[in-house]
Amino acid sequence: MPLYEYELCEGDCVACGGKFTLRRPIDAPPLKVCPACRRPVRKLISSFSSPIKTKPVSFSDAKKAGFTVLKRLGKGEYERQ
Repeated sequence: MPLYEYELCEGDCVACGGKFTLRRPIDAPPLKVCPACRRPVRKLISSFSSPIKTKPVSFSDAKKAGFTVLKRLGKGEYERQ
């Protein structure tokens, strides 16, 4: 289930802190009020996690990961490195 971030439309609240995150099914109806204080809320556009590519993969990294590294010699011809 995805995580959704919400904030109060106006003011602040001791119960929810003005911002909160909920795990909700995708097919759930849109949330209109805070479950804690029953005040109107709006959904925030939040960031997402994605893998970070730190460096290009080298031949030695590929071999350590269990991949077979091939070099192209010609059309349809390859040599194992």
